[in-house]
Amino acid sequence: MKMKPVVTAVLLAFAASSFAQAPAAPAPAPGTVKSDREMVKSDRERTKADVEKRRADRTAGNKAAAQADTAAVKADRAQGKADRGKMRSDIQAKRAAKKAAAPQ
Repeated sequence: MKMKPVVTAVLLAFAASSFAQAPAAPAPAPGTVKSDREMVKSDRERTKADVEKRRADRTAGNKAAAQADTAAVKADRAQGKADRGKMRSDIQAKRAAKKAAAPQ
C-alpha cells in the first residue's frame, strides 16, 4: 500500500475542516458607526459649502477660482463616497457580529 496518497488525503481533510471553522470577522469598535455617520454628514456639508462657493465664483466671473472650486467639489464627493462605503461595511460587520453572537 502506498502511503503518499493516504497521507495527502488525510492532510487535505484536516486542512479543509480547519478552514471551515475559521473565526468570524471582529465587530467594529463601539461608536464606529456613529463616528462614520458624523463623517458622512460633515462630508455632505463640506460639499454643499464648496458648491455654493463655486457658484459664487462663477457668478462673479472668477474662472480660476471656479476651476479650483470644481476640483475641491470633486475631491469632496470622492471622499464622501469613500466614507459612505466604510460606513456601510461597518454596519454590515456590526450586523454580522450581532447575528453570530445571538443564541441559536
